[in-house]
Amino acid sequence: MKLLNFFKITKHKDLARLDMPETTILHSRIIREKPFLKKIYIDFYNQFRRAVVNPEGKCLVELGSGGGFIKDIIPNVITSDIIKVPNVDMYFSAEQMPFETGSVDAFFMIDVLHHIINPRLFLKEAQRCLKLSGKIVMIEPANTIWGRFIYKNFHHEPFDAKADWLLDSTGPLSGANGAMPWIIFQRDRKIFEKEFPDLRILKISPHTAFRYLISGGLSPHQLLPSFCYGFVAVIECLLKPFNKFIGMFQTIELEKTGD
Repeated sequence: MKLLNFFKITKHKDLARLDMPETTILHSRIIREKPFLKKIYIDFYNQFRRAVVNPEGKCLVELGSGGGFIKDIIPNVITSDIIKVPNVDMYFSAEQMPFETGSVDAFFMIDVLHHIINPRLFLKEAQRCLKLSGKIVMIEPANTIWGRFIYKNFHHEPFDAKADWLLDSTGPLSGANGAMPWIIFQRDRKIFEKEFPDLRILKISPHTAFRYLISGGLSPHQLLPSFCYGFVAVIECLLKPFNKFIGMFQTIELEKTGD
């Protein structure tokens, strides 16, 4: 009951505040000052680094960098966001990107796709910008039994698995559908493959069943002391065979296979 009451606090946020630069700056401080949450981000960034062979010297772009710190792990990444916040290299919409055709080796994204108003426009742009064999590597909410239960009942963002591919245009962060990655790449996989034949799905891997929940996410609080991180990570590792039921996040990796 303590866990459920904790997450009920975040369900009725003032969503308009999510679109303010000050909120992203606050999130940046929370990510860096909460060791439990910071270690999760480091794990996510290392997933990106492992997905790209010899990442040094390549054109790598993170979309929706916000309050993150990816340059600490992959220094040559170009950071970007649609909201103008400090320490971000470029500002633009993922639906209309300023890169030359065939110039980008990889796009990295953490919790970004499910905020993009028109994912078709993003996928079309990413397909244009990527080099042959270039990748999109994204970490997004997972529509597992456990993930769906948490997102639908104790999270402020909508999670509608019956929706279409378009979001209501409210704001860059307040507009969302956490189920969008599952909709595009699993429910409507045949539609995706037909519309974007040059983007091949390499993998969809659910993971992180409990660590983010226990960290308290981007709230100022967490449910366990930071020294418990290793213990929780071991529990998750032991439960890895059940991630398709309990993972709260999923890593989705796409590769450009043709022009």
